[in-house]
Amino acid sequence: MKRALICGISGQDGSYLADFLLSKGYEVYGTSRDAQINPFSGLQRLGIKEKVSLLSMTQTDFRSVLQTIKNTNPAEVYNLAGQTSVGLSFEQPVETFETVTVGTINLLEAIRFLNPAIKFYNASSSECFGNTDEPATEDTPFRPRSPYAAAKAAAHWIVANYREAYNMYACSGILFNHESPIRPERFVSQKIISAAVRIGNGSKETLKLGNLDVVRDWGYAKEYVQAIHSMLHQPLPDDFVIATGTSNSLRDMVNEAFDYYGLKWEEHCRIDETLKRPSDISKSLGNAAKAKKVLHWQAETLMPDVVKLMIKDCEQRMFKGKTRQDAGA
Repeated sequence: MKRALICGISGQDGSYLADFLLSKGYEVYGTSRDAQINPFSGLQRLGIKEKVSLLSMTQTDFRSVLQTIKNTNPAEVYNLAGQTSVGLSFEQPVETFETVTVGTINLLEAIRFLNPAIKFYNASSSECFGNTDEPATEDTPFRPRSPYAAAKAAAHWIVANYREAYNMYACSGILFNHESPIRPERFVSQKIISAAVRIGNGSKETLKLGNLDVVRDWGYAKEYVQAIHSMLHQPLPDDFVIATGTSNSLRDMVNEAFDYYGLKWEEHCRIDETLKRPSDISKSLGNAAKAKKVLHWQAETLMPDVVKLMIKDCEQRMFKGKTRQDAGA
């Protein structure tokens, strides 16, 4: 039985990855800053919280990282932790940089000292590319436009350095935007879905949004974790872009959500200038040809289908497992 350590297991990707690894027969350990108070709602939603060993670990504390890896003795370490909000990174740039970059270095150093044979995955980000006039590949230069993106870019090159300098199996997945029903509502995708479901079921509220002109490459998180796992099972470590290769504006996503209920989004939404970021990426699009060729992975679920999955899940939770028709809506 292989043993895996997922750092940042409480998030969307950590929850889906834990579920996938359990299905593969892994013994799964997961960390958060304080496992005693973290509700691990994603793991609970997937019905696997009791199947995972949960630990407290602070990635910016090297002693905490060292002890965790020593005590769990994993064959694979997945680094999904750190401050993950682009918008929040403008308000908390220091914490963002420290949790992402120092946290990554601490994991790499602990692995190098304890057991260099451990395979290491690092969650890089499409945000590193900045604007992409052409679909970005693994060779596209980084031009980060936020503190979060700058931190992720630094961590990406740290991983590459350890791979080359110490011959470690360390790789980064450059994942483009990916959503799912267990995405927290502090992310704009779930904010849109939740509001659309409430409004579609009679709420008179108005949804406030920022820049609707941004264009993103949106995929399905449950599929993306399969690519993450596959990266650690190649003959040689390497970095991969994971994307759908298709793009939609945020306006398209909003329209898709409200159109599900036969509503015109313009009648239920308004632009709030305070929600716009100091700087933003106007267009983000990825080319996952390398992942298709090497990992035999290809995105199957595109943005419209992801929106429908999220709406159906939100309705089930709103009506406690019943459909709108069952609930008399």
